[in-house]
Amino acid sequence: MKTIGLIGGMSWESSREYYRIINAATRDALGGLHSAKSIMYSVDFAEMEVLQAEGRWEDAARMMIDAARKVESGGADFIVICTNTMHKLADEVQREVQLPLLHIADATAARIKATGIQTVALLGTRFTMEEDFYKGRLIRGHRLRVLTPDAEDRQRVHDVIYDELCVGRVEMDSKRHYLDIMARLQDRGAEGIILGCTEIGLLVQQGDTSAPLFDTARIHAEAAVAYALA
Repeated sequence: MKTIGLIGGMSWESSREYYRIINAATRDALGGLHSAKSIMYSVDFAEMEVLQAEGRWEDAARMMIDAARKVESGGADFIVICTNTMHKLADEVQREVQLPLLHIADATAARIKATGIQTVALLGTRFTMEEDFYKGRLIRGHRLRVLTPDAEDRQRVHDVIYDELCVGRVEMDSKRHYLDIMARLQDRGAEGIILGCTEIGLLVQQGDTSAPLFDTARIHAEAAVAYALA
C-alpha cells in the first residue's frame, strides 16, 4: 500500500470528507481493520482565500509548494491536492517535487467517460468555472464538451461555496438555487453535472436531481485509494 500525501485545509470541511472516503474505500477494498496510509498537511484557508481574492497566485504557489514539500518529506508516495480550485497551480507544484501528483480533473474525466457521457456542466468557484486550467484540461485533454452557468448563476454558485459551505453552513435556500441552476444547464444539453468544488457534495446529492452527478471529492479520493493499492 502506497502512502497518500494529502494537501488539505481548502476548506477543512471537504478535507474531512477526503479522509473519511479514503479510509472507507480502503476498508472496503481490503476488509477487516484496514485503513489508508496517509499524511495530510493542512493550510490555513483564511490565508489562502486572501491570496485568491487578490490574485496573488505566485504567493499562493509558494504556499502550495511548501505544503507539497512537507508532505513529500513526511514519506508520501504521491500527492493529492484536496481542492479543485488550487489545481490552477498543479503544474507549478509538480515541477517542484519528485512525487507524482494525481490530478482531480483527470480522475473526474475518467469517471465521466466510463459512463459514455460527452457533454457535462461544471459547477465550482469562479476560478474553476471561468478559467482555462480546469475546463481546458477536460476539453482538450479528454475531449469533453463543458458547459458553465451564466454570469449571474456563476456568482451565486461561487458565493455559496465561500460564504456558506466552506464555513460548514448548508442552507436549503441555496440548495434550491443550485438545483434551479442545474436544471437550466440540463435544458442547455448537459448530460451530467460536475460538482467541481469539493464542498458542493455537502449541499447537493444524487437523489436531488435526475442528472448524473460527478462529485469530484469522492471521485478524487477513490482514485487515490486505487492508485495507492495498485
